[in-house]
Amino acid sequence: MKTIEIKGSLRTELGKKSSQKTRKEGNVPCVIYGKEQNIHFHAHENSFKKLVYTPDAHIVRLDLEGKEYRIVMQDIQFHPVTDKVTHIDFIEVVDDKPIIIALPIQITGDSVGVKAGGKLRIKRRHLKVRGLASDIPESLPIDITNLKVNHSIRVGDLKYDKIELIDPRIATVLSVATSRVVSKEEGEAEAEHTAGEAAEAAAPADEAK
Repeated sequence: MKTIEIKGSLRTELGKKSSQKTRKEGNVPCVIYGKEQNIHFHAHENSFKKLVYTPDAHIVRLDLEGKEYRIVMQDIQFHPVTDKVTHIDFIEVVDDKPIIIALPIQITGDSVGVKAGGKLRIKRRHLKVRGLASDIPESLPIDITNLKVNHSIRVGDLKYDKIELIDPRIATVLSVATSRVVSKEEGEAEAEHTAGEAAEAAAPADEAK
């Protein structure tokens, strides 16, 4: 996997008020779930841009007041209105201990179904894997060359060396649908949208009665 370097500071005060103060100063509260103990720290929000706003998975080399940690992002929270990062959970990377991380899929090949007029539909752009950090690739290649119209690739159809996929085996990753099916679904979505707008427009009149 790719590596990104971040410099942070230990958090000596915890709690809601402390977290709010940290965010007002432009920092993001974080926690590392480590092999020996959990470590609370913060880093400036700009430090996480290359980690968060990218489809790629990274190992973070964290400089925490002179001590280095290798960590991977486990969970992230955003503000519901501003979409700013409000909290990040990390897991410490231990050489002999498997980690779980979401990796982006990488589509290769030209589908025979798409060539025949079908439309490629991607259901999952990331898949969760378990494995040693040294064995985890940057992405998960999926060859769609032989994928026909009305056929799909599920998690159970995929296999990679030294790592285990942990998403449900029956979950669809991608498929090729006929143009007729795609048009029908788009038409239904447009009809639902139109009905919703009509209901919203009628609401004030109904309330006035």
